[in-house]
Amino acid sequence: MAAALPHPARTIGWDLGGVHVKAALVEGGVVRAVVQAPCPLWRGLPALDDTFAGLPDWARGEAAHAVTMTGELTDCFADRTDGVAQLAGWAAGHLSGAVAIYAGRAGFVAAAEAEANAAAIASANWHATAALLGRHVPDALLVDVGSTTSDLIPIVGGRAAAAGYGDAERLETGELVYTGVVRTPLLALADHAPFQGRRTRLMAETFSHAADVYRITGDLPEGADQQASGDGKGKSVTESETRLARMIGRDRGEGTDEAWRALARHFAEAQLRLLHDAAAGLLSRPDMPAAAPLIACGAGAFLVEALAQRLGRRCLAFTAVLAERIAGRPDWASTCGPALAVALLSAEPAPTKEAR
Repeated sequence: MAAALPHPARTIGWDLGGVHVKAALVEGGVVRAVVQAPCPLWRGLPALDDTFAGLPDWARGEAAHAVTMTGELTDCFADRTDGVAQLAGWAAGHLSGAVAIYAGRAGFVAAAEAEANAAAIASANWHATAALLGRHVPDALLVDVGSTTSDLIPIVGGRAAAAGYGDAERLETGELVYTGVVRTPLLALADHAPFQGRRTRLMAETFSHAADVYRITGDLPEGADQQASGDGKGKSVTESETRLARMIGRDRGEGTDEAWRALARHFAEAQLRLLHDAAAGLLSRPDMPAAAPLIACGAGAFLVEALAQRLGRRCLAFTAVLAERIAGRPDWASTCGPALAVALLSAEPAPTKEAR
C-alpha cells in the first residue's frame, strides 16, 4: 500500500461517477470551491475528457489529487476491476500533480496499484464521507441521498461501521438503497398510485423520474438535475406534470395542478418509505446509541430532514458539521460530499484511534 499524499497547501478531491464528476478544492485545510458536472461515462472515457475540459480552471491546475469513484460500474467497462484500472489510469494521466486513489479501509494507494486493490476501491466513496464525519460526530447515521442512490452508513465510536462493504453486501444490509432524487424512474418506487378517487396501475415505462416529482413538490434544489429528462424536453413544472401524467396513462389536461401535486407527493412518500425502512433497521443495531443523530448529505438532504423527523431523531446537516472547514457559502458542498471528504482525509493524517 502506498502512503497517503503528502500534506500540500493545495489538494483537489475527486469523485468520478457514472453520471457526474465532482471535485473539491482544499487549500490550507479549508474547502474553497466545489463543482459537479454531468458526465455520460457509459459512452466511454472520451466523455470524461469532455467533462474535464469544461471544469473550472482550478480543477485542472497543479495540486495533490485524491480520487474516489463509482464510475467503474458503467457499461463501457468489462467489469469493476477494469473500470477501476481505467479510471485510475485516466486520473494519473490527466491530473496535474501527485495522484492517490482512495481504497476505503485500506487508505490511499498509488494509481499504479489500483487494479490490484480494485475490490477496496470500487464504489468506496461512501466510506470516505463517513470516515471524515466520524472525526467530528462519534455516533451517527450518515444518510447521503444522491441523484441515483442513497448511502446509509452507521458511524460508531468515530469510525465508519458499515456491516457491508461492496455494493452487493450493502444492498443486502440496507446500507445502499438504490434510489435517488433525480434519476430514479417512478416505476421503481411503486406499481400503482391513487388518482381521482381510484387506484391505477402504472405504465411499465420510464416516462418520468424522481426529479419530476420534486420539481412539482418544490423540493428539488436548484441545479441538482443535470441530466436529460425522460422525454428529452424541458424541466418546467408543466413539463414535469406532463411526464408524470403519462405514468398513469393520461394527459396533463385530464387533471388539475393540485391533482398532479397529490400524485407527486404519493411517489415522494413511497421513496421516503424505502429510506425509512432501511434507516429503522440500521438504527436498531445494538451498537447504535439511542441519541445518535442523522447526518443529512447529498442533493436529497431535504429527504433526510423529513426522515429524521419521522424517526424522532436529531438531524445534522453535513455542511453544519464541517462548517469550520468550508469557506464562504457552502453551496454544493453537501452534494459533493465524497470529493470533499477524500480531499480533507488525504491532506491530514488520521487520528490514531481511527480504524482502517
